[in-house]
Amino acid sequence: MYLKMEAKFKSLSIFEFQARFSNEEVCFEYLAELKWSKGFTCKKCKHKRYCNGLKPFDRQCTKCNYLESPTSGTIFHKVKFSILKAFWIVYYLATSKKGMSSTELSRKLQLRQKTCWLFRMKVLQAMASNFEMPLEGKVEVDECVIGQIGYRNNRKNKKSKDLVIIAIEKKGKGISRICAQKIGKPDKQSIRPFIIEKIDEQASIKTNAKPTYVAISKEFNNLCPGKSPSKSAEFKLTQRVIMSLKAWLQGTHGHTRHLQFYLNEYCYRFNRHLMKLGLFENLILRMVQHAPAPYKLIISYAPNSQSEIQQ
Repeated sequence: MYLKMEAKFKSLSIFEFQARFSNEEVCFEYLAELKWSKGFTCKKCKHKRYCNGLKPFDRQCTKCNYLESPTSGTIFHKVKFSILKAFWIVYYLATSKKGMSSTELSRKLQLRQKTCWLFRMKVLQAMASNFEMPLEGKVEVDECVIGQIGYRNNRKNKKSKDLVIIAIEKKGKGISRICAQKIGKPDKQSIRPFIIEKIDEQASIKTNAKPTYVAISKEFNNLCPGKSPSKSAEFKLTQRVIMSLKAWLQGTHGHTRHLQFYLNEYCYRFNRHLMKLGLFENLILRMVQHAPAPYKLIISYAPNSQSEIQQ
């Protein structure tokens, strides 16, 4: 029994990863197997037969001659550096307990810090949950303020404050899953969509007694505001998550400018803290199924972002 449990929660070791993905050809082959695991379908004409393309593992439609590579239409689309090093970045982010900053990735892989930052942000996009399985059972909802470095004319200027709403799914005396989202104001227009999208309609939701939640509770019968608008002992699990999140942001990254990406990373890692086996494979699969994420799309998530890239 012990051996079965040990095997279940054993992660892919660095030696196993190095032996399994020893060169670029193996990486492309792995991506091709994931991308066309259910068979080939031409994106242009929907034809299902193909022949070999110009490069190994490319596939060309036999009807319209449309050529497709294993990386096209995925997060790996137009990667400017070795696909093997891209796999190493995914491995470090998937298996490191607290993640890894772009500066640390740069030192380990001998790539430019900006290059690591950009690809790292693409990986974080794949970490975002689609919430096909919203939070269930007993759920607590609260907000917190996270201080960020402000920028003006590409220079550090002053600290700004971002408001984040956090929901936790309680299981026994602990926490099963969490979700977090950056919002503009703690008003009904921001909180209501979060509750509808992230929390199951049958869940029992507990919040504080702020006027916004009191107003929303008239619409959601399963939402129960607390007795006080201030922090209380009954929300100690939520406060523990908030403190851990702030400590992780400060300790691993120092500061962030695209906060929602890092919230996605924290929730992805927290919700899968017991999923040691297959975490790297799960993340690679998400990246294959995700649409390409160019630089302009990434910086568009930050209204006041500049061209300067930080870790």
